[in-house]
Amino acid sequence: MLDKNDLRLYLCLGSDFLEGRNLPEIIEEAIAGGVTMVQIREKNISAREFYDITCTVLDITKNRKVPLVVNDRLDIALAAGADGLHIGQSDMPLKAVRKIAGGRLFVGVSAGNWEEAIVAEKDGADYLGAGAVFPTASKTDTGEAIGLEQLAKICAAVKIPVIGIGGIGSSNAAQVMKTGTAGIAVISAILSQKDIKAAAENIKAQIGG
Repeated sequence: MLDKNDLRLYLCLGSDFLEGRNLPEIIEEAIAGGVTMVQIREKNISAREFYDITCTVLDITKNRKVPLVVNDRLDIALAAGADGLHIGQSDMPLKAVRKIAGGRLFVGVSAGNWEEAIVAEKDGADYLGAGAVFPTASKTDTGEAIGLEQLAKICAAVKIPVIGIGGIGSSNAAQVMKTGTAGIAVISAILSQKDIKAAAENIKAQIGG
C-alpha cells in the first residue's frame, strides 16, 4: 500500500551512477539523510544481476522501513518481493501489469503531459512521475523539459500523487513543490555528491516534511 508521504524524497539509482562506490553504503547514507523511497533502475545488466541487486537493496530498505520500487521489470519486482513498480509510456501497459501483479505492488507511471496523466490515473496508477521538469543529463529518454507550468497542470488534472523528476536539486526543489507535487525524484543531485547523506539532508531541508 502506497503512503503519499513516502514519495517526498524519491531516489532513483542504478549501477551506472555508482562510480565504483559501495551500493549498500550509498543507500544507507541516503536514507539517513532523509530519502523516503528508493527506485532501482537498471538498463544494461542481466536479469540475474538486476535480481541480485534488488534483493541486496531490499534487505536495507525493509530494515529502514523505506519502500523499494523496481523500474520497468515486473518480473524482477515480483520475484524479489519489492514494494512497487514504475513503468514508462513504452513499457508494459498498466492494465497488463495489474492482471499479473494484482495488488501485490503499487505502480507508478511516467507522464510527460496532462493527457498521459489522466489516462494513467484512469488505468489505475497509484502515483505519477512527471517530467523531465528541467533539462537533465541523468536520463536520456525523458524528451524535452516540461517546465513548472506544465507540471502544475499535471498535478491539477489528477487526484493521485505526482512527483516531479528531471533536473531537480537543492536549488530548485522548493519551486517544484509549489506546483502541488507530493514530492521530488532525484538522481545526480544526491548520487553525484561526495557526501551522500549531506546532499540528501540539504534537499530535504528545501522541501520540508
